[in-house]
Amino acid sequence: MSSDQSPRLVGGHLALDLVNTVAPRTPGGGEHEDYLATPADLLRWARRVRVLSDAEAQTVAAAWALTRGADEQALHVVWEIREATYRILAAALSVDSNRVSVLDALDQVFLRWTAALARGSLAPAGMLPAVVGLAAGDPGAEDAAGVARIRYGDVPAWLVADRLAAACVELVQTVEVRQLKACPLDQGGCGWLFVDHSRNGSRRWCTMDDCGAHAKARRLTERRRRSATGKTS
Repeated sequence: MSSDQSPRLVGGHLALDLVNTVAPRTPGGGEHEDYLATPADLLRWARRVRVLSDAEAQTVAAAWALTRGADEQALHVVWEIREATYRILAAALSVDSNRVSVLDALDQVFLRWTAALARGSLAPAGMLPAVVGLAAGDPGAEDAAGVARIRYGDVPAWLVADRLAAACVELVQTVEVRQLKACPLDQGGCGWLFVDHSRNGSRRWCTMDDCGAHAKARRLTERRRRSATGKTS
């Protein structure tokens, strides 16, 4: 995981990068850093992951400014979508998931998506930029088949939340569970989720440059400590 205010984009899907805006990612919650702590954080992150273009970000900010509390309301809805999506995906990785909790999370994401649909429209595919593709900015969405696309975000104040809801629904319907992994908390990882596209399915860490390197350093330190202890005993 990143230690600054710009979390690494390691999930392999927009919805996973959304889930990974909390660090560490633990099933039971607990102390963590939230990279989307404020509406301003959300707006910056949305631009970074191409949920919004620069022009759209200005439009959203203006819409939020018109109605008191609109920015906080949008942020809380994004939090709801994020946490519900995490519960769904964490349950898929667990042998002891709570069915009631999963069904509740699915209902939450579904209701946010249907609200997004109600605020959207159907437009010719060629008229939409890639950022408003099926997966709300997922690379390659603009190359999908068909002659029309659902355009999420016709209501500027809800543009970010609506596109993220669409991305999360797309992910939970299409993700290959065998490729879905979590950076191992029990080995010093951060718990972030990612899709393992490696040839032999051997990826273990969110990134080797971060959690993987830290775990390797800890193992080396432990081996040296045991070696030194053995020599002096």
